[in-house]
Amino acid sequence: MQIESFNEALSRIGKAVLKNDDMIIENDDKAKPFVKWVGGKRSLIKELSSRTPQTYKSYYEPFVGGGALLFALAPASATISDINLDLVITYAVIKNKPQELIKLLAKHKVNHCEEYYYKIRKQFINDNDIEVAGRFIYLNKTCYNGLYRANNKGEFNVPMGKNPAIVDETTIIACSKLLQNVDIKHQDFSEISPNKGDFVYIDPPYHPIINASFTKYTKLDFTETDQIKLYQKCKELNDKGVYFMLSNSNIQFIKQMYKDFYIEIIEAPRTINCKANERKNAEEVLIRNYE
Repeated sequence: MQIESFNEALSRIGKAVLKNDDMIIENDDKAKPFVKWVGGKRSLIKELSSRTPQTYKSYYEPFVGGGALLFALAPASATISDINLDLVITYAVIKNKPQELIKLLAKHKVNHCEEYYYKIRKQFINDNDIEVAGRFIYLNKTCYNGLYRANNKGEFNVPMGKNPAIVDETTIIACSKLLQNVDIKHQDFSEISPNKGDFVYIDPPYHPIINASFTKYTKLDFTETDQIKLYQKCKELNDKGVYFMLSNSNIQFIKQMYKDFYIEIIEAPRTINCKANERKNAEEVLIRNYE
C-alpha cells in the first residue's frame, strides 16, 4: 500500500505544467547522471549501447541507480524504477521541479561546511519532496568519494569528502528535459511489466565475489535468494518476448544460472575506492536473451 500511494503521488506531481520560464529550453547539453553511484555504468556506455537491440518499443530499467544508460540512449518512451525511495523522489523532482531543486542546492552550497554536512546527514525528511531531493544530491556530492551507503536503519552513514561540486544546473536541466518521456516508479524489480518487444536493462547489486564486497544501497541486502528471483524474472521476460540485458559479477553462480542465454565477459573500471590509485578494472558478465 505504501508503494502504491507513493506512485500515486508521483503521478500527481507529474501533472504539473513546466512553463518556459521554469526551464532553460534552449539548453542543448546532453543529459548525464546527476549523482555518482556505486556500480554506475558511465565508463561502459559504449560497450552497453552497442549491445542493445537494434529496435525495441519501450525501455525499462528496474535498478536505475545513476541512470547512465538511460541518459545515453534517451529513449522516446521509458519506465524507470528503484527500491531506493530517496533516489526515486529525486528523479521525480528533477523531472517536474528542476528550478526549485537548483535553488535549494545553491543554499546547500553557501552553507556547506563540516558541521553543516553532518547536520544535514542526520536529518530525516519525509514530507517535502524537494528537500528530500536536495538532501540526497547534496550528500552524494559532498560525501566521501561519492559513495551512497545506508546502515540497517536505512540511514545514510558516509563521512564527508573533499572538493564538492554541489550545484550542476546544466545537468539537472538536461536530465529534466529527457525525463519528460519517462515514467518513474518506486517498486521492486519483480513488479515491472514490460510487453513483447520492449527492452529491459537490468543492473542489480552484484553478487559478491567475496563476503566483504559492497552491495548495500538501501537498508535491505540483495541476497542470493534475490539473485535467484531475478533470474526467474528474466526467464519470465524471455517467455513474453521481452528483450533483456543484465550485468552482474563474473562468478560461476551467476554464469551457471544464466547458461541458456548469451554470456559475454567484459572489463569494467571501478571508480569508487578509498584510494584512487587502487581502483582497478574488474571482470563482469553481460547477459542477453538476444544476439
